[in-house]
Parts: sequence; C-alpha cells; structure tokens
Amino acid sequence: MKPEPILELRHVDVAHGKTPVLMDICLEVGRGEIVTLIGANGAGKSTLLMALFGLPRVSRGEILLDGQEITRMATHRIARLGLAQVPEGRRIFPGMTVLENLVMGAADSAGDGKVLERIHTLFPILRERAGQRAGTLSGGEQQMLAIGRALMSKPRVLLLDEPSLGLAPLMIRRIFQALREIVDEGTTLFLVEQNANQALRLADRGYVLVNGRILLEGRGKALLANPEVRRAYLGGH
Repeated sequence: MKPEPILELRHVDVAHGKTPVLMDICLEVGRGEIVTLIGANGAGKSTLLMALFGLPRVSRGEILLDGQEITRMATHRIARLGLAQVPEGRRIFPGMTVLENLVMGAADSAGDGKVLERIHTLFPILRERAGQRAGTLSGGEQQMLAIGRALMSKPRVLLLDEPSLGLAPLMIRRIFQALREIVDEGTTLFLVEQNANQALRLADRGYVLVNGRILLEGRGKALLANPEVRRAYLGGH
C-alpha cells in the first residue's frame, strides 16, 4: 500500500528568466519513504530541490508539504514546517568547529541534546572531532557534518543534493547506510543523485528527469532493472 504523500509537486513549472527549466513536474514523496530523482547534469535536478524552498519561484503549479501549500511561502517559514536540505557541495562553515556547525542547524531545537546525541550515534566521528575546525575534515566527514547539521532542525523531510559527489566508494556506502537509518528513525528522504546505482538500490521509488521533464517513475528496483535506465545511467545494455 502506497503511503500518504508528505511532499507533493503538482504540475510545477520553473524558469530561469524566460528560459524553461522544469516543465509540468508531478511528483510525490510518501511519508516514511526514500524517493530518488536521477538524471544527467543539466536536467534540472538541483533546480527542483531549490524550488521547494522558493528559490527560484515556481511559475505554475503547486507544492504541498503535508497537505499545506508552500508554493509562495517564505523560505524560513518552509524550514520551520519541517523541510531541511543538504546542499550540493555541502556548504559547511570551514572556519567553525564541527560542534559549532551542528549548532548552526539547530533552529528551534537549539537546546535539544537528544538530537545531537542521535547525530553522534549516526556519525561517531562528529563527536570525536567536535572541537576540530570543519574545514580540516575529509570530504566524507564534511558530508556527514552537512547531513548532521540538517538533522539538527528535526526535519520531517530531508532533501539531499548529490550526497555521494566526490566521495570514495567505501565512504559512499557508509553515507547511504546512515541515510537508511535516518529513514528507519522516522524522517522522510528525497534524494537527488547522479549515482543512479546507489540511489535506486536505496530508494523505495524513483523518478527519472530528462531535460526538465519526468519521463519515468517506478519502484527503485524496477527502475534499476529498466533497460532504458541501465543504458542511460548505469552503463548497461
């Protein structure tokens, strides 16, 4: 049985100036699901994630979070409703310590030690490196920090933009294992990835974005086995 949607895009168009970037996007992320969006560079994946926070604004259609329309809502209000993002490139604060970076993501839960403990359980290295400047961490550790910072706001839906980018295979496996644990603990996950193999193995469902339009959708394993998807994104035949 398909879970009720917690995040919905209904016939969404987005443009940069007069140039269309996303066209007629219809997409659902069910409560407690991992849903992935795959596609080539320039397909519009990152723009779609940014549009969920109103940057850029949607030119047509609706975005709903748990049934409430957020299409033209201010970014800070959207965040308070339970949406958090781990941006591409991580965008940590390199001159601040690991702990200071985490606290920056806390929002209204600044005094909630349980959230910090949860993050330290997921990523023990962040406890070990709490006083270390974030810019001295490895790429994988910085990605863990970026995820931890987003989790500090106790989001209902966590958005991730290319979390495996530039990481070694072992670190990618560790990150994706942690993402599964995050969902098992009650957070819904919407993941944008070029690493289609890892993303579709992890995901309950997936969408394929091509030139600003969704051309395919289905269960993660079904898309992984789809010859068209394998040919385009997995080097298969």
